[in-house]
Amino acid sequence: MRIAMISEHASPLAALGGIDAGGQNAHVAELAGALAAAGHEVRVYTRRDSADLPTVMPMGERIDVVHVPAGPASVLGKDELLPHMGAFAEWLAEHWRTEWRPDVAHAHFWMSGLAAVTAGRRCDVPVLQTYHALGSVKRRHQGSADTSPPRRVAYERELGRAVDRVIVQCQDEVRELLRLGVPRSQMTLVPSGVNVERFSPDGPSVPRDRSVIRILTVARLVERKGVEDLIRALPGVPRAELVVVGGPPGGDLESDPYARKLRRLAETSNVGGRVVLAGAVPSHEMPQWYRSADVLAATPWYEPFGLTALEAMACGVPVVATSVGGLADTVVDGVTGDLVAPRDPAGLGVTLRRLVGDEVRRLSYAAAAVDRALHSYAWPRIADRLAQVYASVAGVATEPTREAVA
Repeated sequence: MRIAMISEHASPLAALGGIDAGGQNAHVAELAGALAAAGHEVRVYTRRDSADLPTVMPMGERIDVVHVPAGPASVLGKDELLPHMGAFAEWLAEHWRTEWRPDVAHAHFWMSGLAAVTAGRRCDVPVLQTYHALGSVKRRHQGSADTSPPRRVAYERELGRAVDRVIVQCQDEVRELLRLGVPRSQMTLVPSGVNVERFSPDGPSVPRDRSVIRILTVARLVERKGVEDLIRALPGVPRAELVVVGGPPGGDLESDPYARKLRRLAETSNVGGRVVLAGAVPSHEMPQWYRSADVLAATPWYEPFGLTALEAMACGVPVVATSVGGLADTVVDGVTGDLVAPRDPAGLGVTLRRLVGDEVRRLSYAAAAVDRALHSYAWPRIADRLAQVYASVAGVATEPTREAVA
């Protein structure tokens, strides 16, 4: 099939770790690669945010990234992009009419959906929607700090009814969309995947002091990721260090207000010597960081999916995670890790202390985590499941890949 993927703010070519560059970028890149490996032709459409970018940039065999001229050719925050989605849709429709008509379009994030539905209707291209995050959840947790456009929730509700299929990533998202009024018949649950060739227990790891237990967290440096909760929990976890990967590059941490806030909190919590802010890490080095950890802590207040937990599991690292969003599906409590309540540093500390002090439990969780990642979340399997959905929507016959049924 010819598959168009629309990801208006999250380019698969972007460096990860910035404010608007994270799990969606990685998801789109890995999904495109897995679909292309299965023989499909993929084009990823993202907004041009630099005048130096070519219109079409090859990303791999049978994958192109197309930079759509919509708004200024400069970096904008995703909450500033809504006024430019009309121009994005116009360009997309013309491109599909005259140059490259896809069999199906898969929109990632709600603003991508607005552009894709508009262009799809003009060109008779079926559209699928993955939200990656829902405005109703963001508003509930962030309140007045939510900077989303005012009509986001209404647009997401309308999109859920307008597209040909909604691809949901976890059970929590199903429940949230039902509350919004999106029919269950519109939804198909297909989680995100993990690259089990890159993320595996075998391979080099970042050097460290093995006499100290390493708790690793991988997160953008924003309040809702729960890094402050981890620092507050650390006094109750002796013999452990907390390493935080994410945010600006290491050399820029001193000028980052939130990084400075985290360091002040570590000092006032008397764990300043046990908290390490590593800053942004190149994506190709991430497996080494996961392998260096004894425990991966993923403690957001809310989370659409939670890719870092899955990457750690594939590397054989037990996970302590808040029981929110996709983390509640990915982490099997008491089998691959432990689930805890969000925004509860005391409870988090108790759980971490128990796991840190029980090597047998950690080893058991690690083995189960690898097995779950391999058999339930490997990208060839996820891509094949999505390709079957694409085919049913587009009326195209297809067969599962050998990797997906092996």
